[in-house]
Amino acid sequence: MNNLPQVKVGIVAVSRDCFPESLSVNRRKALVKAYADKYGMDGIYECPVCIVESEIHMVQALEDIRKAGCNALCVYLGNFGPEISETLLAKHFDGPAMFIAAAEETQNDLVGGRGDAYCGMLNASYNLKLRNIKAYIPEYPVGTAEECADMVHEFLPIARAIVGLSDLKIISFGPRPLNFLACNAPIKQLYNIGVEIEENSELDLFEAFKKHDGDERIPAKVKEMEEELGEGNMKPEVLPKLAQYELTLLDWVEAHRGYRKYVAIAGKCWPAFQTQFGFVPCYVNSRLTGMGIPVSCEVDIYGCLSEFIGTCVSQDAVTLLDINNTVPADMYSESIKDQFNYTHNDTFMGFHCGNTNTRKLSFCSMKYQMIMARTLPEEVTQGTLEGDIVPGDITFYRLQSTADCKLRAYIAQGEVLPVATKSFGSIGVFAIPEMQRFYRHVLIEKNYPHHGAVAFGHFGKALFEVFKYIGVPVEDLNYNQPKSLPYPTENPFA
Repeated sequence: MNNLPQVKVGIVAVSRDCFPESLSVNRRKALVKAYADKYGMDGIYECPVCIVESEIHMVQALEDIRKAGCNALCVYLGNFGPEISETLLAKHFDGPAMFIAAAEETQNDLVGGRGDAYCGMLNASYNLKLRNIKAYIPEYPVGTAEECADMVHEFLPIARAIVGLSDLKIISFGPRPLNFLACNAPIKQLYNIGVEIEENSELDLFEAFKKHDGDERIPAKVKEMEEELGEGNMKPEVLPKLAQYELTLLDWVEAHRGYRKYVAIAGKCWPAFQTQFGFVPCYVNSRLTGMGIPVSCEVDIYGCLSEFIGTCVSQDAVTLLDINNTVPADMYSESIKDQFNYTHNDTFMGFHCGNTNTRKLSFCSMKYQMIMARTLPEEVTQGTLEGDIVPGDITFYRLQSTADCKLRAYIAQGEVLPVATKSFGSIGVFAIPEMQRFYRHVLIEKNYPHHGAVAFGHFGKALFEVFKYIGVPVEDLNYNQPKSLPYPTENPFA
Protein backbone atom coordinates (compact mmCIF):
# COMPACT_ATOMS: atom_id res chain seq x y z
CA MET A 1 0.00 0.00 0.00
CA ASN A 2 1.76 3.15 -1.21
CA ASN A 3 -0.96 5.66 -0.33
CA LEU A 4 -0.47 5.64 3.45
CA PRO A 5 1.77 7.71 5.73
CA GLN A 6 4.68 6.20 7.58
CA VAL A 7 4.61 7.42 11.18
CA LYS A 8 7.67 8.24 13.23
CA VAL A 9 6.98 9.27 16.83
CA GLY A 10 9.50 11.53 18.50
CA ILE A 11 9.72 10.73 22.21
CA VAL A 12 10.59 13.86 24.17
CA ALA A 13 10.99 13.68 27.93
CA VAL A 14 10.21 16.69 30.10
CA SER A 15 11.19 17.66 33.63
CA ARG A 16 10.25 20.39 36.10
CA ASP A 17 13.44 22.19 37.07
CA CYS A 18 12.89 21.59 40.79
CA PHE A 19 13.00 17.80 40.18
CA PRO A 20 16.14 15.78 39.39
CA GLU A 21 16.61 15.79 35.60
CA SER A 22 18.06 12.29 35.89
CA LEU A 23 14.57 10.97 36.68
CA SER A 24 13.35 11.93 33.22
CA VAL A 25 16.57 10.86 31.49
CA ASN A 26 16.55 7.38 33.01
CA ARG A 27 12.84 6.89 32.59
CA ARG A 28 12.98 7.95 28.93
CA LYS A 29 15.79 5.48 28.31
CA ALA A 30 13.81 2.74 30.07
CA LEU A 31 10.72 3.52 27.96
CA VAL A 32 12.66 3.39 24.69
CA LYS A 33 14.38 0.13 25.71
CA ALA A 34 11.03 -1.43 26.64
CA TYR A 35 9.61 -0.37 23.27
CA ALA A 36 12.63 -1.67 21.34
CA ASP A 37 12.58 -5.00 23.20
CA LYS A 38 8.92 -5.58 22.33
CA TYR A 39 8.37 -3.81 19.00
CA GLY A 40 11.79 -2.84 17.61
CA MET A 41 12.80 0.75 16.90
CA ASP A 42 10.66 1.10 13.77
CA GLY A 43 8.28 4.02 14.19
CA ILE A 44 9.93 5.81 17.14
CA TYR A 45 12.79 8.22 17.73
CA GLU A 46 14.36 9.11 21.08
CA CYS A 47 15.13 12.82 21.33
CA PRO A 48 18.57 12.98 22.95
CA VAL A 49 19.41 16.69 22.76
CA CYS A 50 17.76 17.76 25.99
CA ILE A 51 15.21 17.13 28.67
CA VAL A 52 12.62 19.90 28.25
CA GLU A 53 12.63 22.11 31.34
CA SER A 54 12.18 25.50 29.67
CA GLU A 55 10.86 27.19 26.54
CA ILE A 56 14.40 27.26 25.10
CA HIS A 57 14.67 23.49 25.61
CA MET A 58 11.28 23.16 23.93
CA VAL A 59 12.61 24.89 20.80
CA GLN A 60 15.73 22.70 20.81
CA ALA A 61 13.66 19.53 21.08
CA LEU A 62 11.33 20.66 18.29
CA GLU A 63 14.26 21.30 15.96
CA ASP A 64 15.74 17.91 16.75
CA ILE A 65 12.63 15.82 16.15
CA ARG A 66 11.80 17.75 12.98
CA LYS A 67 15.33 17.12 11.68
CA ALA A 68 14.87 13.43 12.51
CA GLY A 69 11.75 13.32 10.32
CA CYS A 70 9.22 12.82 13.11
CA ASN A 71 5.61 13.47 12.16
CA ALA A 72 4.10 12.50 15.53
CA LEU A 73 5.05 13.45 19.07
CA CYS A 74 5.07 11.73 22.45
CA VAL A 75 5.51 14.10 25.40
CA TYR A 76 6.75 11.93 28.26
CA LEU A 77 6.49 13.24 31.80
CA GLY A 78 9.40 11.57 33.54
CA ASN A 79 8.45 13.65 36.56
CA PHE A 80 5.96 16.43 37.35
CA GLY A 81 6.93 18.30 34.20
CA PRO A 82 6.92 21.98 33.17
CA GLU A 83 3.29 22.59 32.28
CA ILE A 84 3.96 25.59 30.02
CA SER A 85 6.95 24.30 28.06
CA GLU A 86 5.50 20.82 27.56
CA THR A 87 2.19 22.11 26.20
CA LEU A 88 3.98 24.62 23.95
CA LEU A 89 5.87 21.65 22.58
CA ALA A 90 2.58 20.14 21.41
CA LYS A 91 1.30 23.51 20.20
CA HIS A 92 4.25 24.20 17.91
CA PHE A 93 4.69 20.63 16.66
CA ASP A 94 3.03 20.16 13.29
CA GLY A 95 1.41 16.77 13.81
CA PRO A 96 -0.50 14.61 16.30
CA ALA A 97 0.75 14.58 19.87
CA MET A 98 0.23 12.30 22.84
CA PHE A 99 0.94 12.83 26.55
CA ILE A 100 1.94 10.01 28.90
CA ALA A 101 3.63 9.92 32.30
CA ALA A 102 5.89 7.72 34.38
CA ALA A 103 4.68 5.68 37.34
CA GLU A 104 6.92 5.39 40.42
CA GLU A 105 9.14 2.32 40.26
CA THR A 106 9.73 1.18 43.85
CA GLN A 107 8.89 1.86 47.48
CA ASN A 108 12.63 1.94 48.15
CA ASP A 109 13.11 5.22 46.29
CA LEU A 110 10.28 7.57 47.20
CA VAL A 111 12.37 10.51 48.40
CA GLY A 112 14.95 11.59 45.83
CA GLY A 113 13.45 9.21 43.25
CA ARG A 114 9.80 10.24 43.46
CA GLY A 115 8.65 11.93 40.27
CA ASP A 116 5.03 12.98 40.94
CA ALA A 117 4.11 12.58 37.26
CA TYR A 118 0.64 11.36 38.32
CA CYS A 119 0.07 14.89 39.58
CA GLY A 120 1.87 16.47 36.63
CA MET A 121 -0.52 14.91 34.09
CA LEU A 122 -3.37 16.87 35.68
CA ASN A 123 -1.57 20.16 35.10
CA ALA A 124 -0.60 19.11 31.57
CA SER A 125 -4.20 18.32 30.64
CA TYR A 126 -5.41 21.59 32.18
CA ASN A 127 -2.87 23.62 30.21
CA LEU A 128 -3.70 21.80 26.97
CA LYS A 129 -7.31 22.87 27.41
CA LEU A 130 -6.36 26.46 28.28
CA ARG A 131 -4.43 26.74 25.03
CA ASN A 132 -6.96 24.82 22.90
CA ILE A 133 -4.29 22.27 21.97
CA LYS A 134 -5.37 18.86 20.70
CA ALA A 135 -3.56 15.89 22.21
CA TYR A 136 -4.20 12.19 22.61
CA ILE A 137 -4.18 11.07 26.23
CA PRO A 138 -4.55 7.29 26.64
CA GLU A 139 -7.30 5.75 28.69
CA TYR A 140 -4.94 5.52 31.68
CA PRO A 141 -1.84 7.56 30.79
CA VAL A 142 0.46 6.84 33.75
CA GLY A 143 2.47 3.63 33.69
CA THR A 144 5.69 1.68 33.94
CA ALA A 145 8.19 1.75 31.08
CA GLU A 146 6.59 -1.37 29.59
CA GLU A 147 3.07 -0.01 29.94
CA CYS A 148 4.07 3.32 28.39
CA ALA A 149 5.74 1.47 25.52
CA ASP A 150 2.40 -0.22 24.81
CA MET A 151 0.67 3.18 24.90
CA VAL A 152 3.09 4.57 22.33
CA HIS A 153 2.53 1.55 20.11
CA GLU A 154 -1.25 2.00 20.35
CA PHE A 155 -0.77 5.62 19.33
CA LEU A 156 0.78 4.66 15.97
CA PRO A 157 -2.46 3.83 14.09
CA ILE A 158 -4.17 6.89 15.57
CA ALA A 159 -1.27 9.11 14.51
CA ARG A 160 -1.20 7.47 11.07
CA ALA A 161 -4.83 8.44 10.47
CA ILE A 162 -4.34 12.02 11.71
CA VAL A 163 -1.24 12.50 9.57
CA GLY A 164 -3.03 10.97 6.60
CA LEU A 165 -6.04 13.27 6.92
CA SER A 166 -3.80 16.34 7.10
CA ASP A 167 -2.41 15.50 3.66
CA LEU A 168 -5.46 13.92 1.99
CA LYS A 169 -7.22 15.01 -1.18
CA ILE A 170 -10.56 13.46 -2.09
CA ILE A 171 -11.22 13.36 -5.82
CA SER A 172 -14.88 13.03 -6.78
CA PHE A 173 -16.57 12.54 -10.13
CA GLY A 174 -20.06 13.81 -10.73
CA PRO A 175 -22.96 14.67 -8.45
CA ARG A 176 -24.68 11.96 -6.44
CA PRO A 177 -27.04 9.81 -8.54
CA LEU A 178 -30.75 10.59 -8.36
CA ASN A 179 -32.42 9.13 -5.24
CA PHE A 180 -29.06 8.89 -3.47
CA LEU A 181 -29.23 12.17 -1.60
CA ALA A 182 -28.36 10.12 1.49
CA CYS A 183 -24.77 10.09 0.25
CA ASN A 184 -24.78 13.87 -0.11
CA ALA A 185 -23.32 15.98 2.71
CA PRO A 186 -21.79 19.44 3.09
CA ILE A 187 -18.07 19.51 2.33
CA LYS A 188 -17.32 22.27 4.87
CA GLN A 189 -16.33 19.71 7.52
CA LEU A 190 -13.71 18.28 5.15
CA TYR A 191 -11.90 21.61 5.24
CA ASN A 192 -12.37 21.82 9.00
CA ILE A 193 -10.41 18.60 9.51
CA GLY A 194 -7.75 19.53 6.94
CA VAL A 195 -8.92 17.49 3.95
CA GLU A 196 -8.95 18.91 0.42
CA ILE A 197 -11.51 17.96 -2.20
CA GLU A 198 -11.49 18.23 -5.98
CA GLU A 199 -14.94 17.81 -7.53
CA ASN A 200 -15.06 16.89 -11.22
CA SER A 201 -17.67 16.09 -13.82
CA GLU A 202 -17.95 12.51 -15.00
CA LEU A 203 -17.64 14.04 -18.48
CA ASP A 204 -14.08 15.08 -17.54
CA LEU A 205 -13.42 11.49 -16.52
CA PHE A 206 -14.93 10.16 -19.74
CA GLU A 207 -12.68 12.45 -21.78
CA ALA A 208 -9.63 11.20 -19.87
CA PHE A 209 -10.75 7.60 -20.40
CA LYS A 210 -11.05 8.12 -24.17
CA LYS A 211 -7.55 9.59 -24.26
CA HIS A 212 -6.30 6.24 -22.90
CA ASP A 213 -7.61 4.32 -25.92
CA GLY A 214 -4.81 2.03 -27.09
CA ASP A 215 -2.60 2.80 -24.09
CA GLU A 216 0.46 0.57 -24.41
CA ARG A 217 0.20 -0.38 -20.71
CA ILE A 218 -3.21 -2.03 -21.14
CA PRO A 219 -1.96 -5.58 -21.96
CA ALA A 220 0.22 -5.71 -18.83
CA LYS A 221 -2.68 -4.47 -16.72
CA VAL A 222 -4.99 -7.09 -18.24
CA LYS A 223 -2.46 -9.78 -17.33
CA GLU A 224 -2.46 -8.52 -13.70
CA MET A 225 -6.23 -8.82 -13.61
CA GLU A 226 -6.21 -12.29 -15.15
CA GLU A 227 -3.73 -13.51 -12.54
CA GLU A 228 -5.76 -11.99 -9.71
CA LEU A 229 -9.12 -13.37 -10.87
CA GLY A 230 -7.98 -16.84 -11.88
CA GLU A 231 -10.97 -19.08 -12.45
CA GLY A 232 -13.24 -16.22 -11.39
CA ASN A 233 -12.57 -14.38 -14.65
CA MET A 234 -16.04 -14.92 -16.09
CA LYS A 235 -16.01 -11.99 -18.54
CA PRO A 236 -12.48 -11.80 -20.03
CA GLU A 237 -13.72 -9.74 -22.97
CA VAL A 238 -14.26 -6.68 -20.71
CA LEU A 239 -10.79 -6.73 -19.12
CA PRO A 240 -9.14 -4.37 -21.69
CA LYS A 241 -11.76 -1.70 -20.92
CA LEU A 242 -11.37 -2.21 -17.18
CA ALA A 243 -7.59 -1.98 -17.54
CA GLN A 244 -7.98 1.24 -19.54
CA TYR A 245 -10.21 2.67 -16.81
CA GLU A 246 -7.80 1.70 -14.02
CA LEU A 247 -4.93 3.40 -15.83
CA THR A 248 -7.15 6.47 -16.32
CA LEU A 249 -7.81 6.73 -12.58
CA LEU A 250 -4.19 6.11 -11.58
CA ASP A 251 -2.96 8.73 -14.02
CA TRP A 252 -5.64 11.15 -12.82
CA VAL A 253 -4.47 10.67 -9.23
CA GLU A 254 -0.89 11.49 -10.14
CA ALA A 255 -1.86 14.49 -12.25
CA HIS A 256 -4.32 15.93 -9.73
CA ARG A 257 -2.96 15.16 -6.25
CA GLY A 258 -1.33 18.60 -6.26
CA TYR A 259 0.51 19.31 -3.03
CA ARG A 260 -1.22 16.47 -1.21
CA LYS A 261 0.47 13.12 -0.53
CA TYR A 262 -2.60 10.89 -0.18
CA VAL A 263 -5.71 10.44 -2.29
CA ALA A 264 -9.15 8.81 -2.04
CA ILE A 265 -11.80 8.70 -4.76
CA ALA A 266 -15.57 9.11 -4.65
CA GLY A 267 -16.62 7.60 -7.96
CA LYS A 268 -19.69 7.61 -10.14
CA CYS A 269 -21.06 4.28 -11.30
CA TRP A 270 -24.61 4.97 -12.55
CA PRO A 271 -27.03 5.84 -14.12
CA ALA A 272 -25.20 6.82 -17.35
CA PHE A 273 -21.79 5.37 -16.53
CA GLN A 274 -22.53 1.89 -17.89
CA THR A 275 -24.05 2.99 -21.19
CA GLN A 276 -21.27 5.49 -21.95
CA PHE A 277 -18.19 3.68 -20.67
CA GLY A 278 -19.59 0.25 -21.60
CA PHE A 279 -18.93 -1.45 -18.25
CA VAL A 280 -19.31 -0.98 -14.50
CA PRO A 281 -16.30 0.14 -12.40
CA CYS A 282 -16.76 -2.17 -9.40
CA TYR A 283 -13.77 -4.48 -10.00
CA VAL A 284 -11.43 -1.56 -10.69
CA ASN A 285 -12.67 0.15 -7.52
CA SER A 286 -11.84 -3.02 -5.58
CA ARG A 287 -8.33 -3.12 -7.01
CA LEU A 288 -7.55 0.50 -6.17
CA THR A 289 -8.86 -0.01 -2.65
CA GLY A 290 -6.47 -2.96 -2.37
CA MET A 291 -3.63 -0.60 -3.34
CA GLY A 292 -4.54 1.71 -0.45
CA ILE A 293 -6.52 4.17 -2.59
CA PRO A 294 -10.08 3.82 -1.28
CA VAL A 295 -12.83 4.27 -3.87
CA SER A 296 -16.42 4.76 -2.78
CA CYS A 297 -19.50 4.12 -4.89
CA GLU A 298 -22.25 6.60 -5.77
CA VAL A 299 -20.00 9.61 -5.15
CA ASP A 300 -20.11 8.96 -1.41
CA ILE A 301 -17.55 11.53 -0.27
CA TYR A 302 -17.76 10.78 3.46
CA GLY A 303 -17.80 7.08 2.63
CA CYS A 304 -14.40 7.26 0.95
CA LEU A 305 -13.15 9.51 3.77
CA SER A 306 -14.23 6.83 6.25
CA GLU A 307 -12.54 4.14 4.16
CA PHE A 308 -9.30 6.11 4.11
CA ILE A 309 -9.30 6.48 7.90
CA GLY A 310 -9.86 2.74 8.30
CA THR A 311 -7.09 1.99 5.82
CA CYS A 312 -4.67 4.16 7.83
CA VAL A 313 -5.65 2.54 11.11
CA SER A 314 -5.67 -1.08 9.89
CA GLN A 315 -2.96 -0.80 7.20
CA ASP A 316 -5.17 -3.12 5.19
CA ALA A 317 -7.84 -3.00 2.53
CA VAL A 318 -11.29 -1.92 3.70
CA THR A 319 -14.64 -1.95 1.94
CA LEU A 320 -17.84 0.07 1.73
CA LEU A 321 -21.12 -1.81 2.05
CA ASP A 322 -24.82 -1.16 2.26
CA ILE A 323 -26.30 -2.10 5.61
CA ASN A 324 -28.56 -4.00 3.35
CA ASN A 325 -31.01 -6.70 4.32
CA THR A 326 -32.15 -8.95 7.11
CA VAL A 327 -31.06 -12.56 7.44
CA PRO A 328 -33.99 -14.85 6.61
CA ALA A 329 -35.37 -16.73 9.60
CA ASP A 330 -34.70 -20.13 8.01
CA MET A 331 -31.05 -19.20 7.32
CA TYR A 332 -30.67 -18.07 10.94
CA SER A 333 -32.23 -21.29 12.25
CA GLU A 334 -30.17 -23.52 9.99
CA SER A 335 -26.75 -21.86 10.09
CA ILE A 336 -26.49 -19.50 13.07
CA LYS A 337 -28.81 -20.45 15.93
CA ASP A 338 -27.14 -22.67 18.56
CA GLN A 339 -23.85 -22.36 16.62
CA PHE A 340 -23.01 -18.74 17.40
CA ASN A 341 -23.87 -16.58 20.39
CA TYR A 342 -26.08 -14.15 18.45
CA THR A 343 -29.79 -13.58 18.37
CA HIS A 344 -31.55 -13.24 15.03
CA ASN A 345 -31.79 -9.48 15.66
CA ASP A 346 -28.00 -9.24 15.95
CA THR A 347 -27.54 -10.35 12.35
CA PHE A 348 -27.89 -8.66 8.97
CA MET A 349 -26.37 -8.79 5.50
CA GLY A 350 -23.82 -6.24 4.30
CA PHE A 351 -23.76 -5.94 0.53
CA HIS A 352 -22.51 -3.94 -2.40
CA CYS A 353 -22.52 -4.67 -6.10
CA GLY A 354 -18.88 -5.72 -6.34
CA ASN A 355 -16.36 -3.28 -4.83
CA THR A 356 -14.70 -5.51 -2.19
CA ASN A 357 -11.08 -6.44 -2.83
CA THR A 358 -10.38 -10.05 -3.82
CA ARG A 359 -8.22 -10.51 -0.69
CA LYS A 360 -11.36 -9.98 1.39
CA LEU A 361 -13.55 -12.49 -0.45
CA SER A 362 -13.68 -16.22 0.24
CA PHE A 363 -14.19 -16.77 -3.49
CA CYS A 364 -14.92 -14.43 -6.33
CA SER A 365 -16.08 -14.12 -9.89
CA MET A 366 -16.02 -11.07 -12.12
CA LYS A 367 -19.24 -10.91 -14.12
CA TYR A 368 -22.23 -8.68 -14.88
CA GLN A 369 -24.07 -6.45 -12.42
CA MET A 370 -27.41 -8.14 -11.82
CA ILE A 371 -29.37 -5.14 -10.52
CA MET A 372 -28.35 -2.90 -13.42
CA ALA A 373 -28.93 -5.69 -15.94
CA ARG A 374 -32.61 -5.68 -14.98
CA THR A 375 -33.06 -2.42 -16.91
CA LEU A 376 -30.00 -2.30 -19.22
CA PRO A 377 -28.38 -4.62 -21.78
CA GLU A 378 -26.27 -7.12 -19.86
CA GLU A 379 -23.18 -6.43 -21.96
CA VAL A 380 -22.79 -2.88 -20.57
CA THR A 381 -23.01 -4.06 -16.96
CA GLN A 382 -19.88 -6.25 -16.98
CA GLY A 383 -17.20 -5.58 -14.38
CA THR A 384 -18.69 -6.33 -10.98
CA LEU A 385 -16.87 -8.56 -8.49
CA GLU A 386 -19.02 -11.08 -6.66
CA GLY A 387 -18.25 -13.33 -3.72
CA ASP A 388 -18.88 -14.00 -0.04
CA ILE A 389 -16.82 -11.83 2.30
CA VAL A 390 -14.21 -13.66 4.36
CA PRO A 391 -15.36 -14.67 7.86
CA GLY A 392 -13.68 -12.99 10.79
CA ASP A 393 -13.67 -9.93 13.02
CA ILE A 394 -14.81 -6.62 11.52
CA THR A 395 -15.45 -3.04 12.55
CA PHE A 396 -18.43 -1.31 10.94
CA TYR A 397 -18.03 2.48 11.17
CA ARG A 398 -18.65 5.80 9.44
CA LEU A 399 -17.70 9.46 9.77
CA GLN A 400 -20.42 11.77 8.48
CA SER A 401 -21.29 15.44 8.20
CA THR A 402 -24.92 16.15 8.95
CA ALA A 403 -27.12 18.31 6.73
CA ASP A 404 -26.45 21.23 9.10
CA CYS A 405 -22.70 20.64 8.88
CA LYS A 406 -21.92 18.87 12.16
CA LEU A 407 -19.51 15.95 12.47
CA ARG A 408 -20.94 12.66 13.64
CA ALA A 409 -19.59 9.10 13.70
CA TYR A 410 -20.46 5.55 14.70
CA ILE A 411 -18.39 2.47 15.45
CA ALA A 412 -19.59 -1.09 16.00
CA GLN A 413 -17.42 -4.18 16.35
CA GLY A 414 -18.63 -7.59 15.30
CA GLU A 415 -17.82 -10.33 12.82
CA VAL A 416 -18.61 -11.82 9.45
CA LEU A 417 -20.00 -15.28 10.08
CA PRO A 418 -18.89 -18.34 8.08
CA VAL A 419 -22.36 -18.69 6.59
CA ALA A 420 -23.04 -19.03 2.87
CA THR A 421 -25.00 -15.97 1.75
CA LYS A 422 -26.76 -17.72 -1.16
CA SER A 423 -27.01 -14.30 -2.82
CA PHE A 424 -25.07 -12.05 -5.22
CA GLY A 425 -22.62 -9.15 -5.13
CA SER A 426 -19.86 -8.61 -2.57
CA ILE A 427 -21.80 -9.77 0.46
CA GLY A 428 -21.52 -11.28 3.91
CA VAL A 429 -23.62 -12.35 6.87
CA PHE A 430 -22.69 -9.93 9.65
CA ALA A 431 -23.28 -10.19 13.38
CA ILE A 432 -23.02 -7.20 15.72
CA PRO A 433 -24.18 -7.46 19.33
CA GLU A 434 -27.46 -5.55 19.87
CA MET A 435 -27.58 -4.64 16.18
CA GLN A 436 -31.35 -4.10 16.11
CA ARG A 437 -31.21 -1.46 18.84
CA PHE A 438 -28.12 0.12 17.26
CA TYR A 439 -29.87 0.20 13.87
CA ARG A 440 -32.92 1.95 15.31
CA HIS A 441 -31.42 4.34 17.85
CA VAL A 442 -28.18 5.26 16.07
CA LEU A 443 -28.36 4.59 12.34
CA ILE A 444 -31.99 5.65 11.88
CA GLU A 445 -32.27 8.13 14.75
CA LYS A 446 -29.06 9.95 13.80
CA ASN A 447 -29.93 9.97 10.06
CA TYR A 448 -26.94 8.01 8.80
CA PRO A 449 -26.89 6.95 5.14
CA HIS A 450 -27.04 3.32 4.07
CA HIS A 451 -23.29 3.02 3.35
CA GLY A 452 -20.95 1.90 6.11
CA ALA A 453 -17.20 1.35 5.97
CA VAL A 454 -15.86 -2.04 7.02
CA ALA A 455 -12.37 -2.63 8.42
CA PHE A 456 -11.26 -6.24 8.73
CA GLY A 457 -10.43 -6.63 12.40
CA HIS A 458 -11.42 -4.98 15.67
CA PHE A 459 -10.21 -1.38 15.45
CA GLY A 460 -12.87 0.37 17.52
CA LYS A 461 -10.43 1.63 20.15
CA ALA A 462 -8.19 3.42 17.64
CA LEU A 463 -11.09 4.72 15.52
CA PHE A 464 -12.78 6.13 18.63
CA GLU A 465 -9.64 8.11 19.46
CA VAL A 466 -9.19 9.31 15.86
CA PHE A 467 -12.75 10.61 15.73
CA LYS A 468 -12.34 12.37 19.09
CA TYR A 469 -9.05 13.92 17.98
CA ILE A 470 -10.47 15.40 14.77
CA GLY A 471 -13.36 16.98 16.64
CA VAL A 472 -16.36 14.64 16.69
CA PRO A 473 -18.26 15.60 19.87
CA VAL A 474 -18.39 12.69 22.32
CA GLU A 475 -22.20 12.86 22.37
CA ASP A 476 -22.16 12.31 18.59
CA LEU A 477 -19.68 9.45 18.70
CA ASN A 478 -21.99 6.44 18.80
CA TYR A 479 -21.50 2.72 19.33
CA ASN A 480 -23.65 -0.36 19.82
CA GLN A 481 -24.59 -0.05 23.47
CA PRO A 482 -25.32 -3.11 25.62
CA LYS A 483 -28.85 -3.75 26.89
CA SER A 484 -27.87 -2.44 30.30
CA LEU A 485 -27.21 0.99 28.77
CA PRO A 486 -30.34 2.35 27.04
CA TYR A 487 -30.09 4.91 24.25
CA PRO A 488 -31.54 8.38 25.03
CA THR A 489 -34.31 7.81 22.48
CA GLU A 490 -35.06 4.23 23.53
CA ASN A 491 -38.57 3.71 24.85
CA PRO A 492 -38.20 2.18 28.35
CA PHE A 493 -41.66 0.58 28.05
CA ALA A 494 -41.11 -1.02 24.64
